Amino acid sequence: MPALGRLPVNALAAAGFFILGFGHPSFWFLGLAAEAIVLPSLAFNRRFQNVVDAEDRQLASGDSKAKRASLVQLLPPDDKRRLAALERKCEKVIEVYRNAQAEDFLIDTNRDALENLKWIYLKLMIARYHLLTAGTDDTPAALAKKIDTLQGELKNSQDSAALRQSRSATLDILKRRLANVQRREESLEEVESDLTRVESQVDLILDNAAMQGKPQTISTDLELASDLVSGGMFGDAESAVADLDRDYGQTRAVSKAATPEHP
Repeated sequence: MPALGRLPVNALAAAGFFILGFGHPSFWFLGLAAEAIVLPSLAFNRRFQNVVDAEDRQLASGDSKAKRASLVQLLPPDDKRRLAALERKCEKVIEVYRNAQAEDFLIDTNRDALENLKWIYLKLMIARYHLLTAGTDDTPAALAKKIDTLQGELKNSQDSAALRQSRSATLDILKRRLANVQRREESLEEVESDLTRVESQVDLILDNAAMQGKPQTISTDLELASDLVSGGMFGDAESAVADLDRDYGQTRAVSKAATPEHP
């Protein structure tokens, strides 16, 4: 309606009965009776439920895009370019399927599979960003050198007991720091390996899409070396990643439920 925008039909009808009721009170009772019949019928109407579900998914999708964009902004320029390159390849895959006149449900299913791969890729990049920016800049080699120096100083028998105790405590701290830094280096290597794996997977998908005569359903089953589930990998972005994990999980579930069987 002009100036009012979209209004539900039952709300307009209720307003009409309300206004007519001033002319004759029986319209009020008639309006109540109509609402008593219409509202329960809408609650069990499959078409109405689908419309409501579609609107909810559209709102969730818009919110998800905003959250995802905020995560992308955390990345350094080189990582943003790397992510954009992967996204272009995913778009090219869908373009190949469209040119091959693949069925709509197959294109939608494969688009969701590629969205899942892009989301895994972004999570890996956020995890690497957190690993690189959290903690100190000390390398394993630098910490090992400090440990060796302190161990040499502890061999000096002329030091007081208090000084030896202080150095021993410092040595224990340095050893624990070295273990943490070594674990961080291992995690960085695992994340980089997984990033390369996702890139290779997308390249393979694009090659297959271009070569196969008949479009196939894309498989995105990946066993990653990185632990992206237990938490603690994403720093301050942990909450946003968890929210998007739920959003993407719900989207995939809806898509899977709507996909018909394909021989």
